[in-house]
Amino acid sequence: MKKQVLAAIVMISLAVVSCTKSTTKTEQVENPDGSVTTTSTTVTEGPGVDTSKINKAKEDVKTKVDEAGNKIDNAAQKAKDKIDETADKTKQDLDKVGKDIKSGVQEAGKDAKEAAAKGASKVEEAAKKVKEDLKK
Repeated sequence: MKKQVLAAIVMISLAVVSCTKSTTKTEQVENPDGSVTTTSTTVTEGPGVDTSKINKAKEDVKTKVDEAGNKIDNAAQKAKDKIDETADKTKQDLDKVGKDIKSGVQEAGKDAKEAAAKGASKVEEAAKKVKEDLKK
């Protein structure tokens, strides 16, 4: 975008400089005695500004700036869409991981209950044997 602004400034500068105009006028005057006197005059007109060129340059710059702005907007929208897509996928992945962890914890809890129940029944059986042994 900086290049476009600089190009616009250069175009406007060239338009202003190229509008400087100089003309040479040659006049011949006949004197009363019949002789002819030739006078040359160079007239330099200051930077006469050609507004049509300046307006065209302004329109060109405006068009290029608008195009650059549109490209930036499009790129920003694409980036936002990509970020949203990635965020959605990440959320889905995290939900899946959370469900996997929850199911793993539930299985571990069941396994622990089963192991505790088996251990308790073994302890009860051992206690019964000890009780029987003590009676003998």
